[in-house]
Amino acid sequence: MLATLINYLWLYFLACLKSILPPLLGPAFGLSNLEIIVITVAGLMTSVVLFNFLGERIKAQVIPIFIKKPKKFSPKSRRMVRIWRKYGIVGVCFLTPLVLSPPGGALLVATVGAPRRQVFLYMLIFGIFWAVVWTFSVDWLIQIGLVGKR
Repeated sequence: MLATLINYLWLYFLACLKSILPPLLGPAFGLSNLEIIVITVAGLMTSVVLFNFLGERIKAQVIPIFIKKPKKFSPKSRRMVRIWRKYGIVGVCFLTPLVLSPPGGALLVATVGAPRRQVFLYMLIFGIFWAVVWTFSVDWLIQIGLVGKR
């Protein structure tokens, strides 16, 4: 019982950082596809909620601790602005589980001032989408014998 709870928590915290990790590691813990999907979406949405509400505070109070003299236009900030302008809120929410990390995508949409309701809705939709795609892709790879136990 305790080992199962620890496995759930471990995968949940990994999902808060990178959404693809639970679908990759879940089968090794013996979890069902539904459990993996729920844990993945829960971790993603926890990061989105946390960083969306704290995004401006992090930008104003935490980042200056690590970056003493912030550059107005760094290559990273230019890339984020380019992503935002090119894809908008739907595109960023679609790319967050795939390319960006949940904290990175949530901070991006929080700092540009996207409406929270839309952010939560799109992140939930695309989080579920990517969790299902990844979980069943890994399950399929295990079934055909490309990955898994030997």
